[in-house]
Amino acid sequence: LLSPVLVPRPSLSLHPSQGVSLGDTVTLRCHLPKPAAWVELYQDGLLRSYKDMDKHQVMAEFSLVCVKLEDAMKYWCQYRVLEPPGVSEKSVPIELVVTDHRYSPPNISISHEKTVEVGTNVTIQCCNQGYGGIIFLHKDGHSAPLQHHDPPGGGTATFTLFGVTPADSGTYRCSYHPKASLFVSSPLGDSVT
Repeated sequence: LLSPVLVPRPSLSLHPSQGVSLGDTVTLRCHLPKPAAWVELYQDGLLRSYKDMDKHQVMAEFSLVCVKLEDAMKYWCQYRVLEPPGVSEKSVPIELVVTDHRYSPPNISISHEKTVEVGTNVTIQCCNQGYGGIIFLHKDGHSAPLQHHDPPGGGTATFTLFGVTPADSGTYRCSYHPKASLFVSSPLGDSVT
């Protein structure tokens, strides 16, 4: 008896990749290194959907229409080939983080007003309105948060930018993931520059 052959791992991407709110539509794209017979999308370990593939397709799209809180979790994809029979490794998981506007945006403050000298340290504080959980520091123009902090007791995180350079200039904002909801985010708060 022959066991199935492992085939190369696919990759999974999320569109849009951030700023997804409840009720939005999100597309998950499974990119295949080779054509497949069918592609499976898993949500937190359970098969959510699958697609039969045409022999020339190297991408499968899965849409989540009207995103709900239950959709906020980890996803990965996998594909199967017929010749020779085999199954791919799982893609690297991606996290769908959903913004819930029922949470208050965090407050933000900065240690320096007006002009900041090159080489000095700048402190930014973010307060999450007492919801606890992880607080994130974002910089406009960057897709991922710059830093995160899980302050003991919940309320305020202090982020320090050490020895600032002109590259550090920009607009900063905060968000948080409430303690009870790992894949749910507050809206971005007001900005400091």
